[in-house]
Amino acid sequence: MSIPATSAAVAPLITNDAVVFGLLVVTLGAIFLTESSDKPGWRRFYKVVPSLLVCYFLPSVFNSIGLISGEQSNLYFVASRYLLPASLVLLTLTIDLPGILRLGPKAIIMFLTGTIGVVIGGPLSILLISAVDPELVGGQGPDAVWRGMTTVAGSWIGGGANQAAMKEAFGVGDRLFSIMVTVDVIVANVWMAVLLGMAGRSDDIDNRIGADNTAIAALTHKMQDFQAQVAKVTSLTDLMAIAAVGFGITAIGHLGADWLAPWLKSGYAPGAELPFYTSGFFWLVVIATTGGLLLSFTPARNLEGAGASKVGSAFLYILVATIGMKMDITAVVSEWKLFVVGGVWISVHATLLLVVARLIRAPTFFLAVGSQANIGGAASAPIMAAAFHPALAPVGVMLAVLGYALGTYMAGLTGYLMQAVAP
Repeated sequence: MSIPATSAAVAPLITNDAVVFGLLVVTLGAIFLTESSDKPGWRRFYKVVPSLLVCYFLPSVFNSIGLISGEQSNLYFVASRYLLPASLVLLTLTIDLPGILRLGPKAIIMFLTGTIGVVIGGPLSILLISAVDPELVGGQGPDAVWRGMTTVAGSWIGGGANQAAMKEAFGVGDRLFSIMVTVDVIVANVWMAVLLGMAGRSDDIDNRIGADNTAIAALTHKMQDFQAQVAKVTSLTDLMAIAAVGFGITAIGHLGADWLAPWLKSGYAPGAELPFYTSGFFWLVVIATTGGLLLSFTPARNLEGAGASKVGSAFLYILVATIGMKMDITAVVSEWKLFVVGGVWISVHATLLLVVARLIRAPTFFLAVGSQANIGGAASAPIMAAAFHPALAPVGVMLAVLGYALGTYMAGLTGYLMQAVAP
């Protein structure tokens, strides 16, 4: 497949990141206000279109029409390095780790099933599409479609950090990468819309297949009771304490990552393909999440009563908007056939999950969160878990961290398998 060359960069209408940031936050505010509206039109709209997809889509429109530029802005870097780790700290702050462990092995089984679905779905989609249109999944050098698909595999097994790692490891061209980010977000969010629909009917689905969700219900009630117990009117002191905890642990994460990553890299030859644990971003995520977990055993977890997880979720949505800035929405029209490839790929992932869930009688919660811990990572797994109940968001965070750990290894394997079957 021939990927158009990237044209010379054109300055966007808005170049000041402070203005861009304000535009993104106002956009997010408008989305949340309309989503919570009682007006029938908005209720019907958000019943069909997930608000998370809109949070990606509108910034991508701003980028595609030249109003802002995701390529020239530094907001994604700031959001991913500062707001994401702080969000992970605040979302794991109130986690009930013993309760999560009591959920049993089915949560891990469904997560790993989702991973396997991505690994085999990539090469299988290439084989199926190449039988009809070999040129579509062909190409040479940095614009080879299988290379671009490795970045989707990275995103679908862990998230944005692994996606960036695959781009560098497999030498993906910038234009192809931009298109694949769009394929990733659109296809993944269509699947997420299906999962959100299943979440609304989870009790009926679980009853039909005989799934036992008593452990999930018990954990939900326990975390809900804790939130009610510590709930209070938020004061300025509470907000400053939340900020101190979130960004304080984030600072420790950066400090640890700045030391660990170079030290681990020193053991590898220059130019060698590096494993995931030599990434500073990986250690930042791990340290931030570990810090939140440790604090969950201390009185700091009482900050949930002042809205710690809500602040963390707000940070997470700002990250989502900055990712949307990097999407090329015009690719939906110009490169629509690649969305067919993505659709086949996600169908393999979804089918495998549905079959295994039926075989082991796994609750819908495990299927949905296990899928999103792969497909969306830390950006969407907590959101999916919260769709079942806001108190369950930390479960999504925990599985998403596992996705980060597996991502580069399994996405790399997927890349080599796709290379082997590419025409």
